[in-house]
Amino acid sequence: VVGISGVDTRALTRHLREQGAMRVGIFSGGAVGDEAALLARVRRAPRMEGADLSAEVATREAYVVPAVGEKRFTVAAVDLGIKGMTPRRMAERGVEVHVLPAAATLEEVYAVGPDGVFFSNGPGDPATADHPVSVVRGVLERGTPLFGICFGNQILGRALGFGTYKLKYGHRGINQPVRDRATGRVEVTAHNHGFAVDAPTDRVCDTPFGRVEVSHVCLNDNVVEGLRLLDRPAFSVQYHPEAAAGPHDAAYLFDRFVSLMEGQRA
Repeated sequence: VVGISGVDTRALTRHLREQGAMRVGIFSGGAVGDEAALLARVRRAPRMEGADLSAEVATREAYVVPAVGEKRFTVAAVDLGIKGMTPRRMAERGVEVHVLPAAATLEEVYAVGPDGVFFSNGPGDPATADHPVSVVRGVLERGTPLFGICFGNQILGRALGFGTYKLKYGHRGINQPVRDRATGRVEVTAHNHGFAVDAPTDRVCDTPFGRVEVSHVCLNDNVVEGLRLLDRPAFSVQYHPEAAAGPHDAAYLFDRFVSLMEGQRA
């Protein structure tokens, strides 16, 4: 547990408010030395822009989370930094989840016979994620139901032709208000992301995979918080509906994913 003292936290807050999130070092005891040397050490730390990190935290081997009760569907979940609660939320709905490494190919995704494909949250700059973007495009071409969370939302955005950018501050914590534009409902949501999708919020856009709309927006800063395709069974959100221990306002999104798979099967 790291504690700091003797710092003007209000001045620090004002600095971050104007300059944005940045690299930092906290040094204590024998590590404290010449200020210039410490600053140089912080500056040697890699920036988040351009960082390709998802493969470093993803599973190395595929594994299966079995459905709870009767199995209804099979989902291939591409692990870009997945949380343990995510496959559990799907398993609770009768979904057998095959969690695959970040480097899984389109052929490996379809080898499990999926009724749906899921792309998880994860760290890093989405601009580096060319491989998962190509896999998403393959899934969209086949018309398989697709759901993405956080990094998965940014990957879907790139696959549709939108850009991504680094937020000045990022969204962190469990009290972020997001509006579902289809219902007008405001959800209290959990966030942990420093990048966002650069998509128009004022109109439906044409893409190589049909029409797409921004489905959710953050009420604090109008950042894109979700995408929904109108001509294919695919959607994503930037926040965390699987949040444990909460909030749980957005848990319905897993039901929406199940509904897409039900519709495809019908």
